[in-house]
Amino acid sequence: MQRSLLAGVSAFADMSANLLQNPANPAAYFGGGPVFASALEVFAHASAPRGKPAFGLTETVVDGKTVAVREEIVLRKPFGQLKRFVREGVEGGPKLLIVAPMSGHYATLLRGTVERMLPKHDVYITDWRDAKLVPTSEGRFDLDDYVDYIIAFLDQIGPGAHMLAVCQPTVPCYAAACVMSADENPNRPRTLTMMGGPIDTREAPTTVNRLATERPHSWFAQNVIATVPLQYPGARREVYPGFLQLAGFMTMNLGSHLMSHWEMFKHLVAGDDESAEATKDFYEEYRSVCDMTAEFYLQTITVVFQEHQLPKGEMMHRGRRVDPAAIKDIALLAIEGERDDISGLGQTRAALTIATGLPEDKKKYHMAAGVGHYGIFNGSKWRTRIAPVLEEWIATHS
Repeated sequence: MQRSLLAGVSAFADMSANLLQNPANPAAYFGGGPVFASALEVFAHASAPRGKPAFGLTETVVDGKTVAVREEIVLRKPFGQLKRFVREGVEGGPKLLIVAPMSGHYATLLRGTVERMLPKHDVYITDWRDAKLVPTSEGRFDLDDYVDYIIAFLDQIGPGAHMLAVCQPTVPCYAAACVMSADENPNRPRTLTMMGGPIDTREAPTTVNRLATERPHSWFAQNVIATVPLQYPGARREVYPGFLQLAGFMTMNLGSHLMSHWEMFKHLVAGDDESAEATKDFYEEYRSVCDMTAEFYLQTITVVFQEHQLPKGEMMHRGRRVDPAAIKDIALLAIEGERDDISGLGQTRAALTIATGLPEDKKKYHMAAGVGHYGIFNGSKWRTRIAPVLEEWIATHS
C-alpha cells in the first residue's frame, strides 16, 4: 500500500517539477521556483516505481573491430532463463556462464561485468525472474532448485564452460560444482570463479552477517515475508519483497545515499544536468528490485548465514551431502575486495580451503586492494585490475 501511494505521489511530483521548469512558466526563472522544482525532481526520482531494466548491450569490440551484439534466450524455466549475448559473425572464445545474484536486484546489475567480458568470451547469464510474476501453479523455488537450475544451464551450454558467481550465488554454484563433480558430469565447468561471496560467513562477519544471526529463523518468517497481492500473476505466493531488501542495503550506508541525493539536488539547482544524470543512472539500476520466493530466502538464511552448512560439510542437496572434496579438476579462483562491507575478507577464500581434493595449482586467491563490494564486478577497478586476473585464469584452464 505504501508503494502504491508513493507511486502516485511520485507521478504528481514529477508533473509539478516539469511544470515549474517549463520555459513558458515565469516561476522557472524567479524566486524559489528552480529550487523547488529541483527538490520535486529528486523526490520524484527517489520514489518512482521501477520495472526490469534492459541490458542495452548492442555492440562490442573484438580484435579492434566493432561487432553487433544481440540477446538470445537459450533456455526458459519458470523462475529464470539462460540468456546468451551473441556476437554477430564471431565464433569461438571460451564459454562463460555468469551467475547473477538472486538478492533483490535483476541480472542487469551485472551489465558492466558482461560488457567487460564480451570481447574475448562467449557470454551467458542467468536472468532470474521476479517471483511476484510467477504463478503459484509453477510450484516452489528454493536453494535446491537454484542448484538444479545452475546444473541445467551448464548442461545446456555443454562441455568446456567456465562459471563466474558474483556474491550470493557463490554458495549454490559451489554446491553445483560439488554435485556435478561427484556425478562425473561431463558438463561440469572447467573453472569456477567466486567474487565477494558468503562461502563461510564466520570469517570477518559484517553487518549483514550479524543481522542474519542475531534473530531466529521464525523472526524472519514473521517480519519480512509478504504475500503477493491479487493484481500480480504470482498472487498469493509468499515472497521476500525486493523493496525490503533495497531498504536494508540503503540503510547500511544511509549517510552516503543521502549525500548522493543532496549532491544531485545541488547539480540540478546549478543547471549541471550531466552530473545529475550520472547519479540518476546509478540509482535507476540500484532501485530496480524484484521479489524472491520466501522458501529460497529463508533457506538461505538458515543454510548459509546461521548454520554455515557448506564449510562445515553439512549442506544437503536432494537428500545427498554436498561434498567439497569431490571437486578434483575444476580450477577455483576466489576474488575478494579489501573494503567489502557485505562479504568480509576470508569468506570467499574459504572455498579454496574446503576443496581438499583439489590440487593447489588449481586454486588461486586474489584480494583487490581498496575495492568495495560493488567495485568487485563493476566500475574502473573491475575493468582494469580484476577482470584481467579472471581472463588469465580462464585462458590458463581452457
